[in-house]
Amino acid sequence: MTIIQAIILGIVQGLTELLPISSSAHLNIIPWLFNWSIPESFDVALHLGTLLAITIFFFKDWLSLIKGGYDQVIKKKKSTQGKLFWFIVAVTIPTGILSLVLDKVSDMICEKFGIEMILIGVALIVLGIVLYVVDKKSKSEVSLENMTFKQSFFIGLSQAIAAAFPGTSRSGITMTVARALKLDRESAAKYSFLLSTPIILAAVLVSIKDFEFTLAFFMGVLASFLTGILVIKFLMDYLKKGSFKGFAIYRVIIGIAIIVLTFVI
Repeated sequence: MTIIQAIILGIVQGLTELLPISSSAHLNIIPWLFNWSIPESFDVALHLGTLLAITIFFFKDWLSLIKGGYDQVIKKKKSTQGKLFWFIVAVTIPTGILSLVLDKVSDMICEKFGIEMILIGVALIVLGIVLYVVDKKSKSEVSLENMTFKQSFFIGLSQAIAAAFPGTSRSGITMTVARALKLDRESAAKYSFLLSTPIILAAVLVSIKDFEFTLAFFMGVLASFLTGILVIKFLMDYLKKGSFKGFAIYRVIIGIAIIVLTFVI
């Protein structure tokens, strides 16, 4: 893998992991199209960049959440931040376990039948349509502060679907479910990012022994980090007035293109 390839994939990771358009899909598509030889662990390594971007962008939020969680247990002092912190903790555990199981099952099916690219294309199209319909029809009645544990649980658990179906998108599925549960768009995006932090951290820690710490590795992670910061800022500002329509349309177009290319190439 060259440094240029690593930087390109890092930029792609930063763009697609945080927008609801699936990083797994794009990180599979590009090497497939250009016949690049990429280490299997590099996909997860690039998540280190977006993990740093999310952590730094929401650093103050995480400090408040952790403090609130601590105060709620030790000082018996209830707060919105404490509630949200324990929501995230409670949801992350079952989601992590289910994601590991579904990921292994998905890999086995894709390897046995050789249908990974088809599944990616279908997942992009299906969730694109669902995202558009849900976002258009759902009202924005619930903010992050007013979210219930039930809503948090279903949003968090939906992350496991992304592990089962490559091309679904962790951010895409969580934002879709959040909108279906009537969270406003900003809250849906922010909670999606906060929920993803411990899951991505776990994935990075599990795979860190397989990382190849070369210059290409560090350049890819840096590109992912810098792009990720810009993308988070863009999305949080855009969703104050914009909708998910453009992302949904993009998913459908790319999904169709992938299916067509699968039969042509």
